Amino acid sequence: MSEAATRSCAERLHTVPGIMKVPSQRIEMFVLRDFLSAAESAALVARIEQDRRPSTIADSNGDHYFRTSETCDLPMQEPDVVALDEKLSALSGIDRSFGEPIQGQRYAPGQEFKAHTDYFDPQGTDFAQFCSVAGQRTWTFMIYLNDVEAGGATRFKVIDKLIQPERGKLVCWNNRRPDGSVNPATLHHAMKVRKGLKYVVTKWYREKIWA
Repeated sequence: MSEAATRSCAERLHTVPGIMKVPSQRIEMFVLRDFLSAAESAALVARIEQDRRPSTIADSNGDHYFRTSETCDLPMQEPDVVALDEKLSALSGIDRSFGEPIQGQRYAPGQEFKAHTDYFDPQGTDFAQFCSVAGQRTWTFMIYLNDVEAGGATRFKVIDKLIQPERGKLVCWNNRRPDGSVNPATLHHAMKVRKGLKYVVTKWYREKIWA
């Protein structure tokens, strides 16, 4: 996915009815409510419940409580998951071949994912392993699947933006700066759920075709 394609994605998102661009010069980020229906969201929640497992991180930092959620790799051959993948591709203008498999996450009370970036740290020990074939992550598309009783917001500390979970709401951002370098301003924290459960799905796109 070239830098021109990355720019094309941002230009396309600007034209989507109802979408809101987060007013920051430091990050390209958009929010779109009601991207998924109640039925679509419920079906994805059921899949996450069925196949969830403890979440992991790429570069271990010694903090065993850094990411305490559970994760589910959605079955990309199933019709409803294919439909979601196609819907995201139509929204972004990014060909499906550049996308990783869609991942679901479940947060119970007290669970969180501390401040992190979605791109792989070029100085990280696992950078070559994760980026040698498909390259770096470009865009992130995340969708909240339910309203959370309390807590569970996503905090972008660098730009002082707090996004509350809301069923069907999509949040997307460019993990890179205009010059193609990774953007530290995308640092975000999936804050602790205080009451109830929180479900999200995330789609990451890469620089090259996903193998």
